[in-house]
Amino acid sequence: MIEAEGLTKFYGPRGAIKNVSFEIEKGEVVGFLGPNGAGKSTTIRILTCYMPPSSGTARVEGLDIYEDSLKIRQKVGYLPESVPLYKDLSVNRFLRFAAGAKGVEAKKINSEIGRVMSACGLEKTANRTIANLSKGFRQRVGLAQALVNNPSVLILDEPTIGLDPSQIIEIRHIIQELREDRTILLSSHILPEVAQLCSRVLIINKGEIIATGTPSKLTSQLQKSTTIVVELSGPSAEFAREVETMPGIRTVSPVSLSGTSKFEIETDPSVDMRSQIAALAVAKGCGLLELRATQLSLEDIFMQLVTEEPPLEGAQS
Repeated sequence: MIEAEGLTKFYGPRGAIKNVSFEIEKGEVVGFLGPNGAGKSTTIRILTCYMPPSSGTARVEGLDIYEDSLKIRQKVGYLPESVPLYKDLSVNRFLRFAAGAKGVEAKKINSEIGRVMSACGLEKTANRTIANLSKGFRQRVGLAQALVNNPSVLILDEPTIGLDPSQIIEIRHIIQELREDRTILLSSHILPEVAQLCSRVLIINKGEIIATGTPSKLTSQLQKSTTIVVELSGPSAEFAREVETMPGIRTVSPVSLSGTSKFEIETDPSVDMRSQIAALAVAKGCGLLELRATQLSLEDIFMQLVTEEPPLEGAQS
């Protein structure tokens, strides 16, 4: 549904993105991640035909960004980071304008406006002026205009930015309902949000795609060890000494807790040591309160990928 091939964009002498290529299949919900200035918004603006690339090309629903830019703009639902709302219009009039701009047939406009207002929970605000709406409801209006003409592709740039926690939950719920029959590219700085909503992520840094895959796939590629958390209620000194001697154990680090003993045990990721550790705890008469393996979160993956720096010249290994 979305294909990018070698997208490159220069602003004067500065390169914003360089040779960006990826594919998003029909029905996928893909998170687009990167630090500020990495090239996310530039890539999105090219895909939605708000600006051309300096080189490379892209297709959305099989339509070429050069030859079919007007059709793409009519067919793709786009929610920019800063939603361009006409605040002196009512919600109804603004959505009517959006429907006309997207080529909705005149006889279908009323039903289309009713559909998107229902999807975004805007029925009670239909005749209210946008300027008088809360930030959360203005964001809903922006999402509603993206849904006009029932697009099969949605591109959402920071859809929950600036919202309070309850508004974030509401917008997130709307997006979850929309994902069932649409292809969605979602850019967000809220990584737990991406983990909840997206089946795959693209990570861009300094204008280049540096990783793509499911969070679990990226975890397996990046996780150099497994950390097992163990909490015991009984004597633990002998347990800790014996764990350290087990094959596959790298380090045993005590974590201070009042009344119990807690350890973080770093192990070789190729071997699951949990059953052996549990058996040792039982053999030593320790009350086993907790035993779990931790994995890299999406935040951990993101930070590893975007903050890794090459070694300094002349540094000793």
